[in-house]
Amino acid sequence: MEKLFNKYDYEGVSVHDPGLARYVSLNPVVLPHSHGRHTKQQFAKRHVNVVERLVNKLMRGGTGEKTSGKVIRTNGSLQGKKSKALRIVEKAFAKIADKTKKNPIQVLIDAIQNAAPREDFTRVSFGGVSYQVAVDVSAQRRLDMALRNITLAAIMGSFDKKKTLSDALADEIELAAKNDVASSYAIKKRDETERMAKSAR
Repeated sequence: MEKLFNKYDYEGVSVHDPGLARYVSLNPVVLPHSHGRHTKQQFAKRHVNVVERLVNKLMRGGTGEKTSGKVIRTNGSLQGKKSKALRIVEKAFAKIADKTKKNPIQVLIDAIQNAAPREDFTRVSFGGVSYQVAVDVSAQRRLDMALRNITLAAIMGSFDKKKTLSDALADEIELAAKNDVASSYAIKKRDETERMAKSAR
């Protein structure tokens, strides 16, 4: 069986969340790069390897708005540069494996399961009056939200700091895998989303 980056085995990696299990793809590939062949089919991204989806979420241009009191910018340093993003993820996985002595693919899966919110809220309007209502989150959106918050936390953790992006990504994945409410940005966002949804019931 092929190993991720020729180092990490897919065998034995499991998804315990039954809702996410159908959408977390663990197709064994050495280099997670599908060259966008799933982009034109609806819902086909569930066939894209979960590590590649993490890489894709990393290729963003910052937030463009205030997040945690500041505007985060990547100045195009990762936009469209997939090989650079792949190297960052590979370094982050090496740090996770060295620090935790666990398979970093399994650590990532644990982080996603912990960071994925089960309930969200949306705004509806009736007769010119708009208010928020709580809604269940689909499994695919849960996965997207978890990956987005993990990568955003990494970008924020390395923005204007000495910490590298690979270090920040490794730290956030580890914290989310431990379900660290105090230190993990992704876990805090999950709790904030579920809290607001609960108040909108």
